[in-house]
Amino acid sequence: MPQSFPTEVARKLKTYVYRLIDPRNGETFYVGKGKRDRVFQHVRGAIESDDPTDKLNRIREIIAAGFSVNHVVHRHGMDDATAFEVEAALIDAYPGLTNVTSGAGSNDFGAMHADEIIRRYEAAEAVFVHRAIMINVNRSATEQSLYDATRYSWKISVRRAKRAEIILAVRHGVIIAAFAPDAWYPATTEHFPGREPVPGRYGCIGAPATNDISLQYVGRRVPDRFRKQGAANPIRYTYS
Repeated sequence: MPQSFPTEVARKLKTYVYRLIDPRNGETFYVGKGKRDRVFQHVRGAIESDDPTDKLNRIREIIAAGFSVNHVVHRHGMDDATAFEVEAALIDAYPGLTNVTSGAGSNDFGAMHADEIIRRYEAAEAVFVHRAIMINVNRSATEQSLYDATRYSWKISVRRAKRAEIILAVRHGVIIAAFAPDAWYPATTEHFPGREPVPGRYGCIGAPATNDISLQYVGRRVPDRFRKQGAANPIRYTYS
């Protein structure tokens, strides 16, 4: 199996979108975009580091079983903006990926049922009277505990996060839950028993927001000024 692209091949590829496939069952477990040898760097990361991410653990399991990760370049020769769109569409198309975040713009402009689209564009716009952090959660998260999905684990400015009065879970541009934060801690098992530690990320301890606050925000549409098409960051603040 190749471990890098020849220089001339890498030049002609430009920006590309790729999939990592588990040869044991043919399952796509990661989608990404990059240039040059980006597609091969995940295997190197699994071998050279001990980071406990789902993606790297999956690669280690494949190697331990005597197999090699299959690398598929799905589309190449693109500019970055086009590649972001292709990556987001593929992430939507393959459930159960080990990607930590959704594709750029996926939460606001990605795959939706027809009734979800109607609810989103007919929903009244939210008016913020509290300092709020809005966090995009994906479909698989909404099938589990929304509280757990919203509070753990994020690359976040703890200084800014501590000023938040509420945390709002957002899916496809519509607020679906509201929580009151009490404290933010590093994403470790010590602070969050039963959860995998995630170095460099943080989680929140809190509780459901009061009924008055929930009624004010849940079911409302995120204002357009907070939704930038192509943005990959799942976290947005209503305050500076």
